[in-house]
Amino acid sequence: MRIDCQTEGFLANLPENPGVYKYFNAANSLLYVGKAKNLRKRISSYFQKHHSDNKTRVLVKQIKFVEVLLVDSELDALLLENNLIKENKPRYNILLKDDKTYPWICLTKEPFPRIFSTRNRHATNAEYFGPFPKGNVHKNLLELVHELYPIRSCSLELTEQKINSERYSVCLEYHLKRCEGPCTNYGLLDSYQQDIDEIRLLLKGKTNSLIQYLRKNMEAAADALAFEKAHEIKTKIATLNAFHSKSAMVNDLTLQCDVLACKLMDDQLYYNYTWVREGRIDLSISDKMLVPHMESIEELTLILWHELKIRFSSNQRTILTNIPIHSTLEGYRFTTPQRGDKLKILEFAVKNIFIAAAPKKTSAINYTTRLEALKELLKLPEIPVHIECFDNSNIQGEYAVAACVVFKNGKPSSKDYRHFNIRTVEGPDDFASMHEIVTRRYQRVIKEGLALPHLIVIDGGKGQLSSAVEALQELGILNTVVIIGLAKKLEEIFFPGASEPLIENHENPGLQLLQHLRNEAHRFGITHHRNRRSSAFIDSAWKNIPGVGEKSLEKILKHYPTPKSFEVDEHTHQEETLGKRLAETLRKYFITA
Repeated sequence: MRIDCQTEGFLANLPENPGVYKYFNAANSLLYVGKAKNLRKRISSYFQKHHSDNKTRVLVKQIKFVEVLLVDSELDALLLENNLIKENKPRYNILLKDDKTYPWICLTKEPFPRIFSTRNRHATNAEYFGPFPKGNVHKNLLELVHELYPIRSCSLELTEQKINSERYSVCLEYHLKRCEGPCTNYGLLDSYQQDIDEIRLLLKGKTNSLIQYLRKNMEAAADALAFEKAHEIKTKIATLNAFHSKSAMVNDLTLQCDVLACKLMDDQLYYNYTWVREGRIDLSISDKMLVPHMESIEELTLILWHELKIRFSSNQRTILTNIPIHSTLEGYRFTTPQRGDKLKILEFAVKNIFIAAAPKKTSAINYTTRLEALKELLKLPEIPVHIECFDNSNIQGEYAVAACVVFKNGKPSSKDYRHFNIRTVEGPDDFASMHEIVTRRYQRVIKEGLALPHLIVIDGGKGQLSSAVEALQELGILNTVVIIGLAKKLEEIFFPGASEPLIENHENPGLQLLQHLRNEAHRFGITHHRNRRSSAFIDSAWKNIPGVGEKSLEKILKHYPTPKSFEVDEHTHQEETLGKRLAETLRKYFITA
């Protein structure tokens, strides 16, 4: 039924039944879809009162036609509205456009079912449990399943014919006792299916029912004197109890409901949607959406509930909400609890709304505060705008390297970072290495006429600091710079000549800046150390092969970064990538080596 909204008295022609209305502009483009318990009353509200928000005023000015669709109940109107919005995506509808996908847990329908996570649902060939808005929840659940049950992880087609024809052999999972090897024994089908039945209870959120079921099996096994089996079941029960207790919300293990808490703030609808299954929180998601002002908070809550119900495949008939719902949807009960466990759960949902709506704290570092705190901490004559930090890295003296990182105005100045390969020190001597790199660094600074830092930080204790002080003294600049040592274990700050270190609270911004310097020097140094060690390994492995020159070496390293990668490759592929002659040279070398 379509009505021209420009004709006088068109509102009198509208029915007073429940249904869905659609607004169109002069170009016949769909602007908005809504639902109402009384179509005439709802549509009249657009044309007979002043609207405070600009969006609604703009919408009303564009409306040329209204089309109404009658339905039997308000629930049918809600369902039809949802479908029309998803299908047509009208410009002025916002709430129901979200097509975000979440991971599900899939249980396949085959003789020996598999279980895995997926974002794509194909209802014909599997059961799906979820969805899980927070990524780690479904991962933890899958880990629990594999911890409790030896379910296969392969994708082999395990039909009776193929198994009995001995087409497959067991893999590593079998030897690790994480799979019972159904690929070689079709007789495991009954016990495997029993495991799947128990897993299905777990995935449906019926943890308490599963525990009761296992407890009966444990008692039966004990009566039959199968004590090993009883102990195995007891271990499963203990694991399930620990898992259940982590998410238990109330003591009432019979409580099953959905919870939807909503709050309108700054033209946005903040909400929390929670599942309660057997007294446990199985799902909780908080989010916000821009909303049209044309809808009341009750209508917005109903629309949002229906969307979430479909998106998360909920079949619960009891819904707790902080918004009083006066509409009656057949088969569903909306309630606002006043006391007891249900109120406790609703308060949990409302609290999560305000957490979602709260402004996020910025983690930005206040560099000025850090520098001023460091000046105060070390009793410096001026703010240390230019700081340099040194760190050594080696393994038993091998591939010894060092790093110097530079901070300016409290921030890393990566273009001024420098690497050092230790030249004069043999063996693991951190003190001598520190002396060398400090000497080399400031010899060059003096030679090039560059500015000395306001503060030098040595990563280490008294020994490393003394070596650095000695180097500065030999260069004649000890009295023109400030130098300290920072020991890792207790974050002790050492000063030249002082018998006792300074130990400061870890919350001090000045100490945090020193830690940042030390950690950055360690990261930069260890990266260089690893690169040098890797290069040395490749040099020693490849460069000493007779008949292999620089160009051949480049060709080898392009395809085989290590000798092991060459040795495990097929001969035909070696010859395709390197050429027959070079590949044969390498094979002969490794055979005789």
